[in-house]
Amino acid sequence: MDAALSYLSARMRTVREVEDKLDDLQYGEGDILVTVERLKELNLLNDEEYAREFVRSRLASKPVSRQKLYLDLKNHKVPEELIQTVLNELPEETEADNAREVAIKYWRQMSAIEEPIRRERVLRRLMSRGFSTEASLAAIRQAAEEAD
Repeated sequence: MDAALSYLSARMRTVREVEDKLDDLQYGEGDILVTVERLKELNLLNDEEYAREFVRSRLASKPVSRQKLYLDLKNHKVPEELIQTVLNELPEETEADNAREVAIKYWRQMSAIEEPIRRERVLRRLMSRGFSTEASLAAIRQAAEEAD
């Protein structure tokens, strides 16, 4: 239990992350199961709360696509059905709004660059955040229109 609490003290973790950590520390399956169940009872381990907070904080600090959020949650070993539930709770316009916000930011930052190269670089930035080509191109068009 002490090892799990220590691991949780730095930041929230998923059930699977805690299980893997305790397994790495050579705890037995029975000990891991008892510890995880106790942490759930104490509400110190809650995948649903973790996923919602992860999405909220990620979108507040850095606008990214649903795809990027999906991959990040998957990397943190959040169960698939929970990922889908949390991402489906996001408003439909979130994706377009986030892409537009990123496009405007980089469009302004790259104002000294010729437009074709600028479009390509902004597109690369958007794609690196997981936005689709379609959403990225629409956001770049909006950013260019707003700059005019």
